[in-house]
Amino acid sequence: MKKTFKFTALALLLAFVFQACEDQHDNDVPSDIAVNNFIWKGLNLYYLWQADVPNLSDYRFENQSQLNGFLYAYSNPNILFEDLLNKPASKFPAAEAIDRFSVIFADYNQLEGILAGTTKNNGADFALYYKDATRTAVFGIVRYILPNSDAAGKSIARGDIFYAVDGQILNVDNYNALLSQDSYTLNLADYDSGNITPNGQSVDLTKTVLSENPVYIANVINEGSHKIGYLMYNGFYPNYETELNNAFGNFKSQGITELVLDLRYNGGGSVETATRLASMITGQFYGQVFAKEQWNAKVEDYYAANNPANLYNLFTNTIKTTAPINSLGLTKVYILTSGATASASELVINGLEPYLNVVQIGDVTVGKNVGSITLYDSPTFAKKDASTKHRYAMQPLVLKIVNKSGFGDYVNGLQPDQLLKENLGNFGILGTASEPLLDAAITTIVGGGRSMPQNPTKVFKSLEAKQPLERLKNEMYLESLPDGFLVP
Repeated sequence: MKKTFKFTALALLLAFVFQACEDQHDNDVPSDIAVNNFIWKGLNLYYLWQADVPNLSDYRFENQSQLNGFLYAYSNPNILFEDLLNKPASKFPAAEAIDRFSVIFADYNQLEGILAGTTKNNGADFALYYKDATRTAVFGIVRYILPNSDAAGKSIARGDIFYAVDGQILNVDNYNALLSQDSYTLNLADYDSGNITPNGQSVDLTKTVLSENPVYIANVINEGSHKIGYLMYNGFYPNYETELNNAFGNFKSQGITELVLDLRYNGGGSVETATRLASMITGQFYGQVFAKEQWNAKVEDYYAANNPANLYNLFTNTIKTTAPINSLGLTKVYILTSGATASASELVINGLEPYLNVVQIGDVTVGKNVGSITLYDSPTFAKKDASTKHRYAMQPLVLKIVNKSGFGDYVNGLQPDQLLKENLGNFGILGTASEPLLDAAITTIVGGGRSMPQNPTKVFKSLEAKQPLERLKNEMYLESLPDGFLVP
């Protein structure tokens, strides 16, 4: 049998320290492939599908010299990263792709900012759609405007449609480059009975560094004897948990009888924050299992021998700052979703299902039941002691997550109880009782006397996320590496 070059299950069970491997092998790594070496070793240890990628096998290379030879074949670390993934979305059609969300960044400052909700942004949050069945032409629609942004002071609003940027008609080949510019002009169009018709209007937008408070709307709607709390929550950002908790404190003080949680534009974020949001909705399940993590065999073996409890995410009674949670003690919740609802948002729905009556209204969700973690080029893959020679960091998928009942197989998305797609011709005003999806939730709560909104007659297909920045918007991540795992 070949010598095992990398970490074995026995080494993990003995809590083998990665620094020892560094001393033995990594001194033989030439500086010009140091980034590639970091990528291979991080994926070999943590990647969820490590056992399914032949080039990540523990037995693939007999020594560091053989690994070096393999790594020298890649002059671009990004290409190596993609080649080591299990059928990545960047190389396989949607029906065949397995890894749709792992990403790598050359500058971890950008990665960290995105995960915290801080980006270079003009404030016009939009969705992109294919114009027709050929999936060539593309158009966008504005979903909401961020406060204190460039767009907030311009003539652009929710529901505005654009078909071109800087006069160039959008298509699948140019949209990413055009919309990645720091400044550009959106050429606007009307929704004309299902057609996207240019109207001659335009708006100039410029990006600045913005930190987005994900608590976009939190208000109370009175409908007869019903006091309905409405929360539009657009990202599971740990730094804004106080704002989230305060919103629930306000709901509690006003004595709401029902809660409508709007996650239709929420692509995810922190697993820990998702657990705390679920705890705010409930409160009566403190200490019980909200979700369970399933890692690759190496990490699972380590936890089985050391601390199996670390694989469980439990309902809690405090937020990250240790402030007590404002919990509502609800037994039923109404959750609005769309084709952009992903990862940590889906985790909240799935994690609450065994405990509450969860009424999902809207469209089928993305179907991201896997989570990631940030890996840096350091002896322990944590940010501490990260290399000062580069700023590469990875966000690979490292775990699958299931609920208390063990269910987590929803790669095709979570199916709504009431299917209601957004109507591009009638987007409505967010937070108002007449906005179609919120209207549907209120109608379900109140019952007779209100007519249910109908699905649009024409539905457009949204674009699949291909670029790293797009994929990172649908992220579910742990805020720190596994406790005690390969750390001195």
